[in-house]
Amino acid sequence: MLSTIKKAFLWNYARNTWQWDILCVLILVFIFLTPKSWFEGGERRAPPRHQSPAITTVLVGTEVIDNETDRSPLEQRVRTLSGRSDAQIVGVRKVLDKDGKVVGYQVDIR
Repeated sequence: MLSTIKKAFLWNYARNTWQWDILCVLILVFIFLTPKSWFEGGERRAPPRHQSPAITTVLVGTEVIDNETDRSPLEQRVRTLSGRSDAQIVGVRKVLDKDGKVVGYQVDIR
């Protein structure tokens, strides 16, 4: 009896034995008949983030912005483009081409 348990635990059976076939059947039964609920809660939760709302960057063309320092019309335009009535501008950065010409603006909104 002890030798059988020792053989099963250490698994020194060859692949072409009936014991190996039983093990393969047990593995397949476990794979296909295990309820999904056993594995649903195993994902790690994301670490808590900072309490401030997320910042999103919107790329705006030069035809939209007349003066990058004048925030009020820019904020209205970004609200229209993003579809968010509560959008607030956090920052504005120029997007330059290889010749140094302004081709657009990256507007960070919250």
